[in-house]
Amino acid sequence: MAMKYYPVAKPYITSDEINAVTEVLKSGNLSLGPKYALFEKEFANKIGTRYACAVSSGTAGLHLAMIAAGIGVGDEVITSPFSFIASANSILYVGAKPIFVDIDSLTYNMDPAHIEAKINKKTKAILVVHIFGQSTDMDPVFKLAKKYKLKIIEDACESIGATYKGKNVGTFGESAVFAFYPNKQMTTGEGGILVTNSKKTYSLCSSLRNQGRSENMQWLDHERLGYNYRMDEMSAALGLAQLSKLDFMLKERKKIASWYTEYLKPYQHLLLTPQVAPYNTHSWFVYIVKIKNIKSELVRNKIIKNMGKEGIATKPYLPAIHLFSFYKKQFGYQKNDFPIAEKVAMSSLSLPFYIGLKKEDIRCIVGKLIKIIQLTKNG
Repeated sequence: MAMKYYPVAKPYITSDEINAVTEVLKSGNLSLGPKYALFEKEFANKIGTRYACAVSSGTAGLHLAMIAAGIGVGDEVITSPFSFIASANSILYVGAKPIFVDIDSLTYNMDPAHIEAKINKKTKAILVVHIFGQSTDMDPVFKLAKKYKLKIIEDACESIGATYKGKNVGTFGESAVFAFYPNKQMTTGEGGILVTNSKKTYSLCSSLRNQGRSENMQWLDHERLGYNYRMDEMSAALGLAQLSKLDFMLKERKKIASWYTEYLKPYQHLLLTPQVAPYNTHSWFVYIVKIKNIKSELVRNKIIKNMGKEGIATKPYLPAIHLFSFYKKQFGYQKNDFPIAEKVAMSSLSLPFYIGLKKEDIRCIVGKLIKIIQLTKNG
């Protein structure tokens, strides 16, 4: 019998999505058609904002959010070193400098207690990253932003459906960005969306994503430097189909997470399971475990390698951004600059997590994981 293989992630695609994309292909209207505009309207309604601007990726959305916020050369933006690299890179795209603060050991989000010490005359904004499906503690962020007149931008790329004190992430800042890569809670293939309550921000970003052309302009007329950050019609159609079943998909992901937590509970001496802050609801982008009492990422990497031999794909989630070579070279970051982020980065890994996993699959994955951890740490 062939070994069963568990990938880290895969999208939940049904005949609804296939039919939606096929309909667009048959129409011949593959770009700048009705689907992306409808997707924007439906998504804004779902999140609770006035506007949504569909783009080609979450990274593109973050870039536009920086431009719309007026961030530029010489400015500083406070953010987290424990994130996918696009969050910090978007600050570099506009010539500004990312200023990192360490993370909270419970949620792995930026720790607001460290923010104020990093604020100076160059600070223009706080880029909040809601990591893994869970919100940052926003109340202290609000207080600091108000005190120092800073803008708040949300990187909600991993956290659609998450809430903070009953309010959806994506509704706290001047703008927020969600991403729809195939491993996310919902997907458009590639793609992302910027949401905002500001008509000015929406109009600017709509122009910037379409080569700097405004809505009332002809095809080859442009009023500002822009980019080709448009979302195509097939992606938007896929997004509409996914959005219609988002509540179901989030419920399924929550159920799978609960199975992992149930089976891992007896092994808290070996690893730490995800912890949810009391003010949050979690929307489960990934299921991350942190291996306890390891002094080198080599041990974690060996566990990943041995899991792969058993047909179970896992990944390190996430490397610390400030320790990437070009960040160290450009800004002089070193090990121990942000010790909590580094410790989590060194010892955490993501387990297979996608709709379709059964409870028996989770029991099997956990059994293999515990055995491999014990053998690796004792070997």
